[in-house]
Amino acid sequence: MVKIAILGYGTVGSGVYEILKKNPPSIAKKAGDSIEIKYILDIREFDDHPEKHLFTKNFDDILNDDEVSIVVEVMGGLEPAYSFSKSALLKGKSVVTSNKELVATHGTELIRLAKEHDANYFFEASVGGGIPIIRPLNQCLTANEIDEVHGILNGTTNFILTKMFEEGATFESSLREAQSLGYAERNPEADVEGHDACRKTAILASLATGKFVDYHDIPTEGITKISTADVFFAGKIGYVIKLIGSAEVGPDGKVQAIVAPRLVSKDSQLADVNGVFNAILVHGDSLGDVMFYGRGAGKLPTASAVVADVIDAAKHIHINKWVIWSEAEGDIMQNPGECVYRYFVRTSNKALAENLPGVDVIGTLEGETVFTTGEMKEKDFMQTAGGKCAYIRIL
Repeated sequence: MVKIAILGYGTVGSGVYEILKKNPPSIAKKAGDSIEIKYILDIREFDDHPEKHLFTKNFDDILNDDEVSIVVEVMGGLEPAYSFSKSALLKGKSVVTSNKELVATHGTELIRLAKEHDANYFFEASVGGGIPIIRPLNQCLTANEIDEVHGILNGTTNFILTKMFEEGATFESSLREAQSLGYAERNPEADVEGHDACRKTAILASLATGKFVDYHDIPTEGITKISTADVFFAGKIGYVIKLIGSAEVGPDGKVQAIVAPRLVSKDSQLADVNGVFNAILVHGDSLGDVMFYGRGAGKLPTASAVVADVIDAAKHIHINKWVIWSEAEGDIMQNPGECVYRYFVRTSNKALAENLPGVDVIGTLEGETVFTTGEMKEKDFMQTAGGKCAYIRIL
């Protein structure tokens, strides 16, 4: 019997408990052994819980119990999640997490500690919720050189942009609806400003390249400035607007990464990903394009990915499964100013179009000229047009 501890009994933690209690014979068959929850760590009281005896407020109860071989960290945030995860790995206990912030910040160290102590650090649920993407990148696609990853990685912003495109709603009204439906937090900054997608992009870029990509080095923009005019004109030329996390590897090995609203052609597989759904498009040099699609968040979808990692960890007790991710040697990030894009532009400065390459005028609205540009370096665009227009990069 494999005994585990769950750190945190919130939305995901309770989902993990529910799945493990609902499907024990099936899970035991897949894991090669039965899996038993021995502890649940939470600072709150759960007197009405049917198994209230499982709860503890003291992490040392878990750390010092040699029967516990897998720790499920679903607390969120950096502390105490980092300290608890590190301590568990140093004791040779495998750690499974859904904590994207922790993986994006300390993943390199925790992966190394797992290897050094014959344990595992698994984090399938940290990107895309229930969508399987970490294991495919780390195992199934390893015959390929992954040179591009583009993802719709945040369900809240995708819901908002879908409402704006399909109904002509404003950003503000769409956000209020997302909050009323429970898709957006009362403070939605992490979602609408792109911070959530940025951490997920950093994890994907690190796995795709095999080298740690620091999320602090990824330029990040949110969707708060997207207007109904942007949505209207994008649709007029056959595009939709999505918040996209992208990482591309150039011929020189440099990583070009960005999180920002992008115009996505309606011919793209990503264009039809609507509502709270997520999708990740991966390009490999041998395979070509492959897309992973599904619910990117939610109690049971995320918990199902966590439990899948628990099963994998149970099958590999004291056997490290190496994750292809290590510290980068030198600066692997492309200078953002050297990155090349086409741009969608709205401006009241009519002369601006004359100073940009490959301009194709779409139309005018309330004194603004709307056009797209040809390809140009970010630094050149900013020098010519920065501060003089509203713009969105084209994917």
